[in-house]
Amino acid sequence: MLRVGLTGSIAVGKSFVSSVLAELGCHVLDADETAREVVTPGSPALQEVTAKFGSEILQSDGTLNRAKLGALIFADSTQRLALNSILHPYIIAAQDKRLRDWEAADPEGIAVVDAALMIESGGYKRFDKLIVVHCHPEVQIERTMMRNKLSREEAEARITAQMSQADKMKFADYLIDTSDGFEATRKRVGEIYEKLRADSQKPDRGVAK
Repeated sequence: MLRVGLTGSIAVGKSFVSSVLAELGCHVLDADETAREVVTPGSPALQEVTAKFGSEILQSDGTLNRAKLGALIFADSTQRLALNSILHPYIIAAQDKRLRDWEAADPEGIAVVDAALMIESGGYKRFDKLIVVHCHPEVQIERTMMRNKLSREEAEARITAQMSQADKMKFADYLIDTSDGFEATRKRVGEIYEKLRADSQKPDRGVAK
């Protein structure tokens, strides 16, 4: 099975790219899904997070209060790194289990993991190919403002808090520019899918980088 990482910064159109890859027949996993799975009540990951950040990040029913935790870590890079260092090993382990299950069922298939922090965490090294989704900076700002109902200043602050698009693009095997809308993006995804299909058929395609 060809293992493909899919990443990109906030509001660049990653979810749309994922949906098109799924339509084309790829097995697609959103890292946010595994991030939710690993912090269910009573889980080791949630226990570690609670020990670090306090019980006030929990709802009355014992589930994680994502809004409260998000507010706590957003403006504090040290806290954000601490949270990521706790959760990433659990998230990667959950993803790897799903990948093994898919490979057992469909050895010739293409598995795509969609994760915003794949490069920052080093998780991209587990994949055979890496796709980076990007768009023009002004388009990203406008999308962030619209999607998250933020002012321009708030949107820019949120974007600046992340690794830059330009830096992420340096890691890519394939780039997808979503600046020109859905149809142009769909066409580009289709082109890359054909290249991935070709890669998946190579007996000597090597190991994940």
